[in-house]
Amino acid sequence: MLAPGFEIAEATVPIDIMRRAGIDVQIVSITPFNDVEASNGVVVVADALLEDTDLSDGDLIFLPGGMPGATNLSDCEPLRESILQYNAAGKWLAAICAAPLVYGRLGLLNGKNATCYPGFEHELKGANCLKKTVVCDKNFITGCGPGAAFALGHAIVTALISREKADTILQQMMFQVYD
Repeated sequence: MLAPGFEIAEATVPIDIMRRAGIDVQIVSITPFNDVEASNGVVVVADALLEDTDLSDGDLIFLPGGMPGATNLSDCEPLRESILQYNAAGKWLAAICAAPLVYGRLGLLNGKNATCYPGFEHELKGANCLKKTVVCDKNFITGCGPGAAFALGHAIVTALISREKADTILQQMMFQVYD
């Protein structure tokens, strides 16, 4: 999901890793436009608009952070409804940097381990906030910031396909994930 003000690395690195793994990734704009401007001014062209997209058959919703991107995601009612449906179905929900606040504001992280960009812990209501690069708990995958983008992509591919596939992709990209 792309919202104006998203962090470019947090969106594009995990998307790249997922696509290299053969995952059918649809980049969706929550705005009425396919062109979405990142926090650094780079424009990314989304594949589709949220208003035209049926998310019900997806396996994972991924929210990149950045500000004001994360709050723009949180303010999007149709996205919040889809997130609640995914959670009820036990489907994967991933977010990085400030974006876990979307799940926190919905009360979905209560009693779960999670991570986020330092200073946003108060937004993760009821979560056990860990100072880790990536945290996986039940159907949630959270990352701490732009530097965690490769590790988050790795965790998503591990969840959707396998650890072996995720390791292979990052090795091909000349990146080593250390546990």
